[in-house]
This record gives sequence, structure tokens and C-alpha cells, in this order.
Amino acid sequence: MSRNFSFPQLGESRTKVKRNHAFVSPDGHVQTTLPNWQKAMVTILVSPQMGARFSQYLVDCSRGSIGTAAPEGIERFIFVVSGSVTLEIGKKKHVLEEYGYALVPADVEHKITSKGKGQLNIFERRYIAIEGHDKPKLAIGNEKKLKGEAFLGDEGLICRKLLPEDLGFDIAVNTMSFEPGTPLPFVETHIMEHGMLMLEGGGVYRLDDDWYPIHQGDNLWMGPYCPQWFGCLGKVPAKYLLYKEANRDPDAHAKLS
Repeated sequence: MSRNFSFPQLGESRTKVKRNHAFVSPDGHVQTTLPNWQKAMVTILVSPQMGARFSQYLVDCSRGSIGTAAPEGIERFIFVVSGSVTLEIGKKKHVLEEYGYALVPADVEHKITSKGKGQLNIFERRYIAIEGHDKPKLAIGNEKKLKGEAFLGDEGLICRKLLPEDLGFDIAVNTMSFEPGTPLPFVETHIMEHGMLMLEGGGVYRLDDDWYPIHQGDNLWMGPYCPQWFGCLGKVPAKYLLYKEANRDPDAHAKLS
């Protein structure tokens, strides 16, 4: 029996992994299992193996999926891309609907359960303590309920900050929402690395000297000092989820490398 092959099956892929950045397309996703995720399939998008100081992965849930605490010393940020899950910490239960999120501090026992199909985006990294500040408390919310603010005064570009601006937090997670035709105002080059998931729409992303058409479901890793820029060049709005380091000096981050 003959088989029809599409071009991606003949060696083509949109994914590119380079020294200081990566563009990871769903056409190359390979799922795996992890010991703290039961009845769920995991796609690891960003990891220390590529040079990052954090991990980012997708969890595809089904009925009966269960996630348990991250390894010792690791903080976990949960974002519900689709579906809903219940986060249980001690005797308290929190239902996280679509675009709901939670920052679970390091070494806090918890359980995540799903009653149906859905997808989670997870950011994890080793927490960096700072003298004079307690580690962060549990932070829970829903991105859809946040008002947001114009980024550098541009009303076509709205930033929603999902975590408090408190020195106890060593990461920041935001969403960036772009109206059609809106770009970032300049090419950014900075010490903070990023993990990004395109949630809605698309456009063109510049990383270093490479240009990538990007759309919903694509993922980026941007290493320290990688020049970066995005333009929403389509006819519909775009939104992405963005992780970055925060509130720690360079030496503290370097110890994670």
C-alpha cells in the first residue's frame, strides 16, 4: 500500500535551535513522561540542556491526570492554556480555568488534577533566595481578569503582569497583547532570558539576526543578550505568554548556569 508523505515528513521543520536562542515549532514536538505527572504527556520546550537557566514544558492532560510537586528547591509557575485544573495545597483547592495561573513557591507540596482534556504551560527553575526577603507566597489569578497597561505608552500594546512586583519573587511572567500592525517599539537587548509561548494570533519575531514567522502554539527561548523584536503583522491581534528573570543581580543568575 502506498503512503502519501507531506514535506515535514521529508526532513522539513520550522524549528531552529541556535547558540543564543531557539524557535520550537509544534511540527517537531516529541512527547514524554515525567515522574511527577501521571496520566499526562509532556513536551519539554526549553531546558538547561540548550543553555537555559529554567525549564518550560507543556502538559497535555486528560481525565484523571495528576501532577505532584516539583523537585526540591524548584519553584513552579502554572498557566492553563486550555481546559481547567484543580490545584490542591493542604486543605485548600483552587480551580484554574483557561488562562488561569498560579506560582507555587519552591518546596510547597501540592497536587494538580484534571477532569478532562486540556493543556498547561509550566515554567520551573531553582529559586534564588535574597537576604532580608521571604520567598514568595502562593500567587493565583486569571489573565483574562487583569486590566493591563499600555507598554511604554502604546495603547496598541498591552502588558499584563501576572506576578506581584515584590523582591521576594525572582521571576516575572507577563502577557503581551498586540493590536494588528503593532510592533515592539525597539529591538531589545538585555541580560534577562525569556521563555515564550504564542497564545493567539501571530506575526514576525526577530532573534539575533534571524527572522521567524510565528503563530499560535510556537515557542521561543531567548538567551541573555539575544537581540529580540516582534511585530504583529497579521490582520488579527496577537498575544504571547512571557517568562523572564527578575530582582536578582547577575552573579546570582550566573550560579544557575
